[in-house]
This record gives sequence, structure tokens and C-alpha cells, in this order.
Amino acid sequence: MRVAVIHGPGISSRLLQRFQSARITWLPELPAKAEQFDAILLFGGDGTVHRYLGKLVESPRPTLIVPCGSGNDFARALGLRSIGDALKAWHKFLSSEGAVRTVDVGVISPPQTAPTDAPAPHYFCTVAGIGLDGEVARRANRLPRWLRAHGGYVLSLLPALYSFTPPRVRIEAENCVRDRRVFLAAFANAPAFGGAMKIAPQAELDDGLLDVCIVRELSKLKLLGLFPSVYFGRHLQTKEVEYFHASSLTAEAETPLDVYADGELVCPTPVKVNVLRNALQFIVSPR
Repeated sequence: MRVAVIHGPGISSRLLQRFQSARITWLPELPAKAEQFDAILLFGGDGTVHRYLGKLVESPRPTLIVPCGSGNDFARALGLRSIGDALKAWHKFLSSEGAVRTVDVGVISPPQTAPTDAPAPHYFCTVAGIGLDGEVARRANRLPRWLRAHGGYVLSLLPALYSFTPPRVRIEAENCVRDRRVFLAAFANAPAFGGAMKIAPQAELDDGLLDVCIVRELSKLKLLGLFPSVYFGRHLQTKEVEYFHASSLTAEAETPLDVYADGELVCPTPVKVNVLRNALQFIVSPR
């Protein structure tokens, strides 16, 4: 079996030895063509998955995520909560008793500026969004990696909120237009982001839909009180929170806003966001 290996930043190559098998030929880079390899081992978190999504979509092969990044929300959505979980799933896969799950991927498309100039799409696996979330992610990404993995999002929230003014945003989805000031608008393929924050608790990886969560303008004090409830998905009970499903949408703002996806800066608004069905294959633990 030919296995391509992807290492995220700061990942020790010694970790690979735990996944060794006499049946495996390791490929230190991801080949250009899918027929050149049989599976992929990806060591890292959401950011590493995000950076390779384009290549994974172009050359789909069963991929195992070994969750050892600063954020591992996508791996958790696949049922892989630890390196041990990934190791068990890998051994099952090698013994032909494992499971491979086919999932969707989110797609962000900037506007086409000329008939012959179609911008490349940006893929995401967990959550994309605009507003306060982008400002928090920008600040969190400046922190040391170990601190990002241990509450970096929470530590970045207060300074981001202090200087943040809710922008006016226009979101059009399913023949309905929402035009209002918001603290954030999240477009989710998976339930959680920011380290197990369940912004979209109803999201499924394979339903062909985006779960859209909009937090309308409210007092900053009330927003702080709402924040802990996001870890349990209870924020949906708040009247300033809108939640719905859509197969595609467009988002724009009165002044361009940065769009973040999987915690990474993608592009400014306006954008179209939709779902690419059955785009990726991931090795998971058998249920």
C-alpha cells in the first residue's frame, strides 16, 4: 500500500512510527495523480486540513486525520478525538475491517470580475464566517501554537469584542434576503469551530447543506453572557440568533469584510458559499 504523508507545523516525524506497517510504502509528498497512491495520513489540525483541501478534492483517496493540531474540530466531527482514536481506525483500515466515510466540503467563490477570469474556489471543512469570528481568528492566529491549542480563541475574544462594531451584512439564501447589522454570520459544514464551540449543532458532514447561524446586533454584555452557551449549542434559544439551512448563499457587507474558514483567512466579501457533495473520503472508526 502506498501512503502519502502530510505533516502539519511542529509535528514530530517520530509520530509516524506508530502507524508503521510492513505493508506500507511511505510517500513523503502528496503525488499529483490519485492513481499514484492509495491512502493519505494527515498529521495536524483544521488549519493543515484546510491548506490541503484543494489537493484532496482533486485527488480523492481515503484520508486519515491524526488530530494533533491547535484546533481539531473536523477530526472530532469524524469521531476522532485523539491520536489513539486515529491509530485504532488506521489499524482497522489496514486489516480491511475499517470504515471510510464520504463527506461534503464547503466552497467559497469570490465574484467573477471578467468573463474569462474565473477565480479559484476556496474549500473549507468546518465553518466559514464573517464578522466578530474573523477578528477573533485574526488575533488568535498571532498567538503561539501551544496557546492557540489551550484557549486561544477565548483569550482573543475580549480584546476583539472591545473594538468591534457590528457591520451591516446582506445574506441571500433560499429566496430569502436578510439585511441587518450582525455580530457574526457563520456558514457551517461541521458542527464546531474555535476548539469545540458548537456554533452549528445540527450540522451534518454529508447532508448537502450549509447550516447558517447569524447573531444579530445585541449588547456586548449580553453577547458575553451568550458565549459560554455556544459550547453546548444552547445559543439557538436566544432571540437574536437566527439558524437555518441552505444549499447555497451569497454574502456581502456595506464595506468588505474578511472571510475566515477553518480559522484561516480566505478572501474578502462579497462571496458565494455552497456545498460540493461527496467530495472527500475519510478513514473513521467503525461504528
